[in-house]
Amino acid sequence: MTERRTLLGSIAMAVLLTLTVPSGLALAKDRPAAQAQAPLVVTDIAGREVAVQAPVQRILLGEGRQLYLIASLAPENPLSLIVAWRNDLIEADPATYAQYLMAFPELADLTTFKGQEDSLIDIESAIIQKPDVVLLNLEAMRANEDAEYVEKLAALDIPVLYVDFRHMPLENTDPTIRLLGKIMGREDRAEEIVAFRRKAMAEVTDVIAAQRPERPNVFIERIGGYSEECCLTFGPENFGKYVELAGGHNIGSDFLPATFGQLNPEQVIVSNPEHVVVTSADWEAYVPGGRWIPVGPGEDTENAREKLDWYTTRNAYAGTEAQEKQNFHGIWHQFYNSPYDFVAVQQMAKWFHPELFADLDPDETFAEYHRRFLPVDYLPGYAVSLSDNPS
Repeated sequence: MTERRTLLGSIAMAVLLTLTVPSGLALAKDRPAAQAQAPLVVTDIAGREVAVQAPVQRILLGEGRQLYLIASLAPENPLSLIVAWRNDLIEADPATYAQYLMAFPELADLTTFKGQEDSLIDIESAIIQKPDVVLLNLEAMRANEDAEYVEKLAALDIPVLYVDFRHMPLENTDPTIRLLGKIMGREDRAEEIVAFRRKAMAEVTDVIAAQRPERPNVFIERIGGYSEECCLTFGPENFGKYVELAGGHNIGSDFLPATFGQLNPEQVIVSNPEHVVVTSADWEAYVPGGRWIPVGPGEDTENAREKLDWYTTRNAYAGTEAQEKQNFHGIWHQFYNSPYDFVAVQQMAKWFHPELFADLDPDETFAEYHRRFLPVDYLPGYAVSLSDNPS
């Protein structure tokens, strides 16, 4: 199979290098007759107007974790709509991959390609698979513009749409859900997901707005165990924004203008966090035996708590209120890049304000989302805490 894909890839690249407009039109004619209809013009998250033959039947995922939304919109068989994907979900979220592999064994045969969050897609896979649409992360826009990949794919009648769960998730997640709902012919389903998310968020934000509690200083240690560097964190977006919605004050927002960045340990100590939240996951594929915290579906909470305990010894937290009170928490890193961010907001609200959110159950909220929208069962294990009030 690998040799065959390599041969096909070589042939496909040769086709691309000699491509003319008539060739692109010929490929377009090869599409199923059912798609011979007026294209649907949509606006993607980058503000680009793109014509798509909808409803799409063949999607190439520029990031494997886009499966989270595809499966939410089409739970009966999301794999029937995906023709190729980047291998990040397999490596970065092996527990979820195992769940979907059990539910859809054909997942093992899906064409995969390597790459990074902000990198180029595998254009060979795109040519061979002839998808109806390619989904790319917003942060990959610069790399693909420089390589003119979008133009090359357009010549093959393959449209590209930019989506975003990571760069500005609070602003772009709902539009991304609606965009995919539109091109998949699942607009009503998309609105149900949006409504669920908003209700789950409001269960926190309405209480914070009404009660106006004192906001504890919170430091988010980003990708704990993936890198030995200290101290990677979030600025005013993504988990930084989640902290604010949950009733905390994100220390990283005081110093970083962008979504991602790094503070030195001395600055963290001076800022004196009352809570430290470590985003992590099972990253054995990247850092074998590393200090990552195995949180995610079905993970062993006691094992995760033991690994979280090491973070209390980091120099960056010496003498801080978080260290004194043992307010250290571990949370599934993929909440930063999925339509599931409302779970992170609920979980952190319970950690920061246990008295206000004693009746809030993030596990049950996520379990309900699974029952309503996903084709796999909910398995707890997405968060762990050393504090006296773990969920």
